[in-house]
Amino acid sequence: MDGVILSVLAALGSAVSWAASAILIKVSMREKSPVAANIFRLYAVAVMFAVVFWINGTFSQIAHLTPTLLAVAFVSGLFGFVIGDYFYLNALKMMGVSRTVPITSTYPLWVILWAFLFLGRRISPQVIIGAVLVVTAIVVVGRAEEEERIDPKGFVFALLAPLSWSFSILTMDWLTTSIDVLPLAGIRMMFAAVGVSFFLPKYGAEVRRITPREALLLIGAAVTGLMLGQYLFVYSINQVGSQIAAPVSAVNPIIASALAIVLLKEPPNKKILEGLILAVLGVILISTA
Repeated sequence: MDGVILSVLAALGSAVSWAASAILIKVSMREKSPVAANIFRLYAVAVMFAVVFWINGTFSQIAHLTPTLLAVAFVSGLFGFVIGDYFYLNALKMMGVSRTVPITSTYPLWVILWAFLFLGRRISPQVIIGAVLVVTAIVVVGRAEEEERIDPKGFVFALLAPLSWSFSILTMDWLTTSIDVLPLAGIRMMFAAVGVSFFLPKYGAEVRRITPREALLLIGAAVTGLMLGQYLFVYSINQVGSQIAAPVSAVNPIIASALAIVLLKEPPNKKILEGLILAVLGVILISTA
């Protein structure tokens, strides 16, 4: 049980890291597009992981990975941080937060389904109820946002984002049986940086216009969200599986909303408190299953 609780805490730590990263991105990208920010932070974290791997000799371990493992890691990084985020960011632009977040926040439920169907994981009713509570909490917080019109294309993108993320998490779960936590977290980021280069022809000029202040904030976002957050998430999946780690870590939008109230002085909303209560209950159910 202690191991499960530690792994749940790691998943919560990843949620806090992702929420902090979101705040840094929001502050830094007032005049830049989310795609340009994503390109910069993926490049930044790829360099950071490369330095860490060079210092501790991890590259020699990666060199012994089979082509199949490397290919799956590339696909996992691509679907998680390039394709999935592309759908998500465009859905946000087309429909707004209030319409997008309730749809994209369903990815933990997809992860649980895929883990059951393809990895043969046992899913207890308690975990399912906890996951539903977490998703409901995110929906409640999403409803607190300003209402915006529905765009049909944006709706499709919002549906594709959680499917892409859940596939990325599923493949990462499978990879944890063959690759250690640190190398897996790092190579997924490096491969994602390679994949996101597809957008450079369109966004390269905007990336080059990023100011030193924006760069510093985005580097902070890369450290918190893509380095620390992903390491903790991969660790949690390695210990307890994606069917538990994913719904717990999914509370990050609620944490981000709370941080925005405290740090950015955004007006509070009672629905955020309601969502937080639901999320806490969901996490307790999942961690004690």
